[in-house]
Amino acid sequence: MGWRESEALEFKKSTSELKEAVISIVAILNKHQAGELYFGVKNDGEAVGQQIGSETIRDISREVANGIESKIYPSITKIKLKGKSCIKVHFKGKETPYYVYGRAYIRVEDEDRKMSAKELENFILEKNKDKFKWDSEVCPDAKLSDISPNKLKVFLKSFGLKYDDIKNSLSKLNLLRQGKLLNTAIILFGKKPQNFLRNAKLRCGVFATTDTVTPIDMKDFEGDLFTLIQRAEEYILEHINVGMRLEGFKRVDVPEIDKAASREAVINAFCHRDYYNDDSVHVAIFRDRLEIRSPGLLYGGLTIAKIRKCKSSERRNETSC
Repeated sequence: MGWRESEALEFKKSTSELKEAVISIVAILNKHQAGELYFGVKNDGEAVGQQIGSETIRDISREVANGIESKIYPSITKIKLKGKSCIKVHFKGKETPYYVYGRAYIRVEDEDRKMSAKELENFILEKNKDKFKWDSEVCPDAKLSDISPNKLKVFLKSFGLKYDDIKNSLSKLNLLRQGKLLNTAIILFGKKPQNFLRNAKLRCGVFATTDTVTPIDMKDFEGDLFTLIQRAEEYILEHINVGMRLEGFKRVDVPEIDKAASREAVINAFCHRDYYNDDSVHVAIFRDRLEIRSPGLLYGGLTIAKIRKCKSSERRNETSC
């Protein structure tokens, strides 16, 4: 046949391996949401045939129905492969994660691997990540009176947009849901965002050496996102060395750390942080470096290796970015 088992294709020599087959179905579903399994085919792809009695198809269907949660309805058919009687099972389903005999499995190449509790937790979080986005959730206790009209006017004016009133302006920015304020509305335009969002804050520090043992200065700031970004930029420029150069007869300040680079890092720290984490963004200035620390891991299963390879990224906070 020239076939080989893969992440979406499994062979079983006979229905004596029925329970193992059902496990493979679940593992493939959890990885690819669709696949095929053949009875009567050895794992090297050689068709050897399968004895098919009057109850064989029903036994397979019953085992699938009894063993797998959530329910799937596979297509189970008799076929001929090189003149041998075999059974083809085609299955699909999107209600992942699927469980079999009380356990969840995942397909890794041509093997079925039990998912650990942590893997299963991450699997469920990844599947539902768009349902649990902090920036698009309602801030339950916030009211329109908690929004600063001046902040909203300045923002709209910078984009050439017209301000009429708070409600209509926020509605046009998609920052209301059924008349209620989203978290993004408060973190961007709230009079005192920290009254509702404990992590609407910034912590800055300067240290004498290359570690945190000897602090020289520590300051905490609260406020909306624009204010916190500005405070972080100002703090960095205030506590790093600034040289100068002449452009004609004009003196130009030259910070030891490029201003545009530090600004970009600060903005990313606030925009892409995990706001479910109560910690604040940290700016730490050491003798030999600047560190900008943002609560939360890389989003959506992203890794440094993936970034370097694919140059791809996902936004944790689509609305506020």
